[in-house]
Amino acid sequence: MPIEIIYRNDHCEWIDVEAPTEEDLQFLHQRYEINLLLLEDTIDPNHLPKFEEDGNVKFFLMRENTELERQNLNTISDISTKLGVFIINGIIITTHRMKNRSIYELKKEIFLPENKEVTPDKIALNLALKVMKSYDDESQNLMETMDNVENEIFLKNTNNTVQIRRLYKLKRKSGLNTRILNISTVWVDKFKILNLEEAAVTDLTDKYKDVIADFEHLNAQITNLISMYLALSDQKANQVMKVLAIYSMYFFPITFIAGIYGMNFDNMPELHQKYGYFFTLGLMAFIALLTFIYVRRKKW
Repeated sequence: MPIEIIYRNDHCEWIDVEAPTEEDLQFLHQRYEINLLLLEDTIDPNHLPKFEEDGNVKFFLMRENTELERQNLNTISDISTKLGVFIINGIIITTHRMKNRSIYELKKEIFLPENKEVTPDKIALNLALKVMKSYDDESQNLMETMDNVENEIFLKNTNNTVQIRRLYKLKRKSGLNTRILNISTVWVDKFKILNLEEAAVTDLTDKYKDVIADFEHLNAQITNLISMYLALSDQKANQVMKVLAIYSMYFFPITFIAGIYGMNFDNMPELHQKYGYFFTLGLMAFIALLTFIYVRRKKW
């Protein structure tokens, strides 16, 4: 996509570059004297969030949560996309490899009357708030998914590998989002050096703290739910083993008696008794009854 001038007034110019090519990076380097190393950071898919200041260029590299995710969930690029923000003497340049929700939303808002006196610093702040909002939405979605899984496990009494896979996926997504947010503190704190009202910067800081707290709570809840799920599975397995053990108690003495009389010895006088067969069956039934009474009294 070509370089696009989204907004321009007497004291502000906003330039957006989507999916920059090598030619685009060279143009930005020559036209605005931006370090090529900083520009190359914007096209590295797995680059971590950061802030750098090079001369009169202030560079924010943010990562926005995205609904487009890969199957494996191994790296931060599987759940997020980069947004590079350069602020240079009344000019703000945004770069991103794919369509960006924060850019799209702010494009529609930038021409509203209340944004008539907008500055590059204010545009950067609004983008940062929208980036934090993307993680706020993600934490709510993950929390709703976790509640559904919890209901299926404990209310609908489902017990299969599908649930543990869903919980594992939730844990992976929550962990990756937490990692991104923890690193993002390096650029959130740097908004204090921009020409912004203290209250506006405080709003961003508070939003950042709220999102961090939400994901920390989510991580703890998911970990507890996985532990409870595994404990419930173990309890059900133990219950099955308990039933099998009780049945074994009934049949073990009976099997022992049957094994004795199944031996082929000539000198077993009781085998020639008229009522020996019925006596043996009665003894087996009596032993089974005693076992049943013993188990009931022990409340097994």
